[in-house]
Amino acid sequence: YGLIARLVGTKDSRRVGHALHANKDRNVPCHRVVFADGSLAPSYAFGGAGEQKKKLLAEGVKFVGEKVDLEKHLVNLEYGRK
Repeated sequence: YGLIARLVGTKDSRRVGHALHANKDRNVPCHRVVFADGSLAPSYAFGGAGEQKKKLLAEGVKFVGEKVDLEKHLVNLEYGRK
């Protein structure tokens, strides 16, 4: 959330979270946005963290415990892959 906030010119990552939660379009890949530590959003707009995880797993995203493996999957939109 923080990286996206910085990219759009704010420091308020909560605004990003609110915008993603308010999204009603299932075609927007907001399930790909996770917390800085790789954990999932309990209030993911389309069914909570369980549904978010299902979508990520279907895309081949790997997890370490219940968190996305950020070493493998983090993309820094400012600079490309981490």
